[in-house]
Amino acid sequence: MIFNYPNGKKYTPNTSNERAKKVRVQKNAAYSNRGMTLEEDLNETNSYYLDRGIAVIHKKPTPVQIVNVDYPRRSAAVIKEAYFKQASTTDYNGVYKGRYIDFEAKETKFSTSFPLKNFHEHQIVHMKAVLEQQGICFVILRFSTEEEIYLLEASHLLNFWERMITGGRKSITKEEVMKLGHQIPLGLHPRIDYIKVIDYLYKLS
Repeated sequence: MIFNYPNGKKYTPNTSNERAKKVRVQKNAAYSNRGMTLEEDLNETNSYYLDRGIAVIHKKPTPVQIVNVDYPRRSAAVIKEAYFKQASTTDYNGVYKGRYIDFEAKETKFSTSFPLKNFHEHQIVHMKAVLEQQGICFVILRFSTEEEIYLLEASHLLNFWERMITGGRKSITKEEVMKLGHQIPLGLHPRIDYIKVIDYLYKLS
């Protein structure tokens, strides 16, 4: 089956990269699985929350547009070609102690700033709408080189976005993230315990 990204390029799995990733993860196993991606860490965290009845948070599936289907027999359909459509909202949502939770997760290799180009305008519009409905909305930012993770409330991200579109800098400085955000230490179980920050910010504990 052929998958195409929104820019029209075909998706082709890179088996060599996959093998390298597996080797890297195994190599770093003694260091609390530091080779895992932010998405993998968050998925593991959310599974931990779900299994223990703490919160119900899931990653939203990427929309797919099917353009070519083959019917080799009446009882079966085979998708021959499809496109990954650009998601219109954020990565994760769910509920915690009766409150709606909605957040986006991004990572960068830069050590002194976080580029705002990592976000899309439709995501900013979505986060603003969630805040207007009194939902809990934030972004989780990982500086991968330093292995540092921060929770930054969406209200601050919206201010930085406004600064950019009015002619200001196109990134958030590391100092700004450290000042306004909340660092989350990388643990074992759960991996990224962002619920502790939510409890602190919204007095939910």
